[in-house]
Amino acid sequence: MLAFGALIILYLFFAIMGKNFTSIPTTLNILASSYFVGFLAIGVTFVIITGGIDLSIGAVMMCSALVGGQLYRDMGLPLWICLITIIGFGTFSGLCNGLLVTKMKLPPFIATLGVMMISLGLGSIITGTSSKYYPTILEPDGWFSRVFFRTEGGFPMGAMYLAVFFVVALVILGRTKIGRYVYAVGSNEEAVRLSGVKADSWKCAAYVISGFSAGVGAIFYAATYTVVIPNTGNGLELQAIAAVVIGGTSLAGGVGSLTGTIIGVFIMSILKNGLISMSLPAPYQTFFTGVVVIGAVLLDIYRTKKANEVKKVKQ
Repeated sequence: MLAFGALIILYLFFAIMGKNFTSIPTTLNILASSYFVGFLAIGVTFVIITGGIDLSIGAVMMCSALVGGQLYRDMGLPLWICLITIIGFGTFSGLCNGLLVTKMKLPPFIATLGVMMISLGLGSIITGTSSKYYPTILEPDGWFSRVFFRTEGGFPMGAMYLAVFFVVALVILGRTKIGRYVYAVGSNEEAVRLSGVKADSWKCAAYVISGFSAGVGAIFYAATYTVVIPNTGNGLELQAIAAVVIGGTSLAGGVGSLTGTIIGVFIMSILKNGLISMSLPAPYQTFFTGVVVIGAVLLDIYRTKKANEVKKVKQ
């Protein structure tokens, strides 16, 4: 697989050129920075396979975390209730996206862009533009950090949860009716409709899964950084989408795999931590991330063009 080869080459490059890139702390940082982006990428894979896009996942993730932090710090609700609310808020946002696309017939780009802006504004409105703090491992609710980030021994718990989430998503996409119709809608939505299947329902389900994944990602983001700042999250959706495309999922829909998505996630994480190991400042990191995003889209266009050429030859 092309993406896996790129992953190996990138890792070897930074292992040679970077400082302490192969050390255990750097490896743990690579895993830690993959948690929440991984959840976002897995969820948005379902949407992209249908031929849609979800630009709201980064903002929804941050807004969900802010809502949970508001309930926990300012209203004094038990942390477990806040965590359920976080996932519920993300899922509801995904449902809103799905309904805007399927019932209101808005283009996915416009619908999810609108929800992204609403989420960014809502997070600031609810919190009064103040940052929200989650418990560290030494606080009374320190179990939150131990369960969702790292144990006292340093084991990266997020990697385990991401692996479980990946396996469940893999089963859903490859072994269930939801997965079959997600692929079918992305390949030929009109044919699905003519066969009597409610294509809109399955398309909406893909956005709900994406929103749910953003809610789960919010929990791991909060556990990783413990501080959630309003009006942040922009760019995380691009990292997730880039990871999906790098992994081989076509923006045209109908083609893609979650295995490729996970490989794409680690490519993005290795790129981020590798550039840090080379002591490059933040602007360089942003620049090269943008180059990777453009390269991923160009690669997708090339793959789609070649696939269409093969279809024409067979016909």
